Amino acid sequence: MADRIVFDDREQFLEALRRLLREGVPGERIRVITPFCVPEVEEILPGTRSRVRFFALIGAAGGTVTGLAFTILTALSWPLVIGGKPVVSLPPFIIIAFALTILFGALSTFAGFLLLSRLPSLRGIRSEEEYGNAFVILVEEGERR
Repeated sequence: MADRIVFDDREQFLEALRRLLREGVPGERIRVITPFCVPEVEEILPGTRSRVRFFALIGAAGGTVTGLAFTILTALSWPLVIGGKPVVSLPPFIIIAFALTILFGALSTFAGFLLLSRLPSLRGIRSEEEYGNAFVILVEEGERR
């Protein structure tokens, strides 16, 4: 169960958030609910970098390799020798490789987003409590540093 601290004033909420971090509560255990966007919260709480970018990188690299392999192997399997031109010529193959880079990168990024967000949830969506215009700090149970 999480400790719930509710504030009506924005400044008191921000000061309590700073105080919790000074007291040694890890930022990963703190969750905030605000009635509107409070940019200072992003500056106060430590953020983590998203791992979705690795899905994009792997998908894009896979798309490039697939595009080049597809076009090169097709040219080698059914060669069209015309006027002494090389069978494997990279300039026209780059177009297919680029298109598959974008396609695979976008699809893997979307798949990574769904995977890391645990969507779609088979247990259904759990509705959060309604706090109205209050600023809420939820602190998960655990030991302090």
